[in-house]
Amino acid sequence: MNQALRIVHAVTSARFAGVERYVADLAGAQHAAGHRVSVIGGDPAAMLSVLGTDRIPLRAASSVRATIRALNRWADCDVVHVHMTATELAATLATAARSVPVVTTRHFARRRGSSVGGRCVAPLIERRVDAQVAISQYVADRIEGVAAVVRTGVPVREDLPGPRGRERTVLVAQRLEPEKRTDMALRAFARASLADEGWRLAVAGDGSQEESLRSLARELRIGASVDFLGRRSDVGDLMARASVLLAPCPIEGLGLSVLEAMAAGLPVVAAASGGHLETVGAVEGATLYRPDDPEEGGLLLADLAGDPDRRAEYGERLRNRQRSAFTSEAQVTALDRVYRSLR
Repeated sequence: MNQALRIVHAVTSARFAGVERYVADLAGAQHAAGHRVSVIGGDPAAMLSVLGTDRIPLRAASSVRATIRALNRWADCDVVHVHMTATELAATLATAARSVPVVTTRHFARRRGSSVGGRCVAPLIERRVDAQVAISQYVADRIEGVAAVVRTGVPVREDLPGPRGRERTVLVAQRLEPEKRTDMALRAFARASLADEGWRLAVAGDGSQEESLRSLARELRIGASVDFLGRRSDVGDLMARASVLLAPCPIEGLGLSVLEAMAAGLPVVAAASGGHLETVGAVEGATLYRPDDPEEGGLLLADLAGDPDRRAEYGERLRNRQRSAFTSEAQVTALDRVYRSLR
C-alpha cells in the first residue's frame, strides 16, 4: 500500500448542498482508506453528520479570508484539494510561497468564474493550480484547460427491498432552484396520471422555487398527491422506500442523487443530458427523455410505474453499473493517482 497522504479539502461555504456533500463524502472515504484528512468549510453540523467521525478535523470558513487562515493553520500537508472558484483563490493566495500541490475539482460544466471578479482572478488561479479534476466527461469538455475525469463514487448498499416491497412513490431529490427544473418533474408526474392510481410525488429539497412549485402543483391538479418534504438528511432512506427517482435537471454535472438511487437499486427516469448520459445513460434500457419534453417523460414514467418486473430488472442493472464504475473506493484510488503524480 502507498504511504498515507496528508490531504486538506477546502470549500469556501457555510452551506450544505451538492459540493459540500461531495467534500464530506470524499473526505470520509479517504480517511477510511488510511489517509490523514482535514476539511475546511461547509455547514459544520451537516458536514460532521456525513463525515461520521470526529477524527477528521473540521474548520468553518465562509469567506476567502477565513479559508486562507485555515489553510495557513494546516500548512503541513501533502496536497490541498479545493472546490469552487472562491476556494481556488484562497488556496492561490495561501500557498503562493509554498510548494504544496493544489488540486481543484470542477463540479460544473462552465468556465471558471460566474462573476466579473471571478473572471478577473481566473488567470492567477490557473497559474497556481497544479491539476484539475472533473466529475464527468460532460464537465471536462466544457471547462478551460486539461482535466482528469474522476467520477464521483458512492458506497455500495445491501439488503434493499424488491420492487414489491416499495411504496408507490416517485421521488425527486434536489435543490429547488431554477436550473434544476423541478417544474418539469411536476409536469411529467401530472402527464403520467399516476395520482389517479394512488401514487405520490415526494419532493425532497428546499430552495427559492418552493412556493412557485406548490402553485404549479395546484395548477396541474396534483397538489393533493405531492409532498414537499423540505431539506432532508434521510434521502437514502427515502430512496430505499420509493419506487422511482425522477431526475429532471438538464445540466447536472454528474448527479449525486442519481448515483445514490443506482446504489439503492432504484429505477431512474432522467433528462437525457449532462452527466445523466454517463450514469443512467450507460445502462441498457435506460429511461431517458428529452429535457424539454415533460410529455415524453410522463409517458416513460407511467410505463415504468405500471411494470414492477421491469422496475426490478432496470434497478438491478443500475445497481450493477454503480458497483462497477461509481464506488467510493474507485474514486479514492483515481484521486490518489492524481495526487501522487504531482509529488
